[in-house]
Amino acid sequence: MKFFLAASFQFAGLLVISNIFMTFAWYAHLRNLSEKPWWFAALASWGIALAEYLFQVPANRIGYAHFTLAQLKITQEVITLSVFLPFSILYMGQSFRMDYVWAGLCLLGAVYFMFRGA
Repeated sequence: MKFFLAASFQFAGLLVISNIFMTFAWYAHLRNLSEKPWWFAALASWGIALAEYLFQVPANRIGYAHFTLAQLKITQEVITLSVFLPFSILYMGQSFRMDYVWAGLCLLGAVYFMFRGA
């Protein structure tokens, strides 16, 4: 049980770091590189995405030893939304909307269904 908890925290921590990098790779160029050609933004994003993969691949390998593929995916989606919400508000200057709360509740329902038989 102790090993499972340690692996779960390692898996989740790596996914959080991975998603921070990927969120910046996907969206930060909209704010920072809007004056540059699209191919420049794509190259910069690919560079950031490389760092994302250096965390994502080991995270999924660690997680797959303890979770099903569907559980890995739904965990990743919850973490993605958890990273995206503060990014969009704090970094991109978007307004908070109650739709974020409803989307989060829907994801919690998905988590329930993916993990209920585990």
